[in-house]
Amino acid sequence: MDEITTSPVDEDRTDEDRTDDDHDRAGDAPAGRDRTIRGAALLATLIALPITLLVAALAFAALSPDDEPAAAPSPTATTPRVQSTASVEMAAPALATRQATVCRALLSQLPATIKELSQRPVTAGPEQNAAYGDPALTVACGGTEPTLPPTDEVWGVNGVCWHPVEQDDATVLTTVDREAPVTVRIPRAYQQPLQWVAPISNTIVASVPSGGDVPAGCRS
Repeated sequence: MDEITTSPVDEDRTDEDRTDDDHDRAGDAPAGRDRTIRGAALLATLIALPITLLVAALAFAALSPDDEPAAAPSPTATTPRVQSTASVEMAAPALATRQATVCRALLSQLPATIKELSQRPVTAGPEQNAAYGDPALTVACGGTEPTLPPTDEVWGVNGVCWHPVEQDDATVLTTVDREAPVTVRIPRAYQQPLQWVAPISNTIVASVPSGGDVPAGCRS
C-alpha cells in the first residue's frame, strides 16, 4: 500500500496562520480586477479625448463669425472698362458729295465696340465721325488726303495702308490709299495702336474704295 505522508510544516500551522494565508489569496483577485478596470478606463479616455476635441473644434468653427469679407473679383482682360457716356467733341467739316456718301457708308458699318471700348455719341457729324471708350478713341472720315515724303513710315493693317503721326498724348493714323481718308486718333492709354485699327481696317476695306497716290511702302 502507498504511504501517505504529512508535511511537518502543515501540521505545525495554526488555524490563525491558515486564516491569514486565505485572506492574502482572497486579496489578490480584487487587486487584479482593479488593474484591469483602470486599464480599460484609461483606454476609453484616450479614445474619447480626440473625439471630444474634434467635436469642440467643429462647434467653434460653426459658431465663429466670418470676420473676413469675400475678396472682390479681380479685373480681367474681358472686364468692360468703366467709361463716360457723354458726347465726344469732334469737328465736322463740310465734305464733297462723293466723300460724304463714302463716309456715310463707312460710319453705318463701324462696329458697336472696338475690343472692350463701347461707341459713344459725338457732338457733330455722326455721319462722318465716331468715338469709342474713355479716353475717347476717335474715327474721322473725309477731308484732304495727307501728303508724305516717300521715306515716311507706313503700316499695312488688314489691307489698309496707314500713315502714323506721334503726338504727346496719342498716335494718329490716317489712311493713304482710299478715296476718302480716314483718321483714327488712339490715346496713349491704349497700347499697340495697330491692334485698335484692325477692326476699323476691315470695315474700311468693305466700304471705302481704294484710291489716291498709294505710297511705295503700301504697294504689293
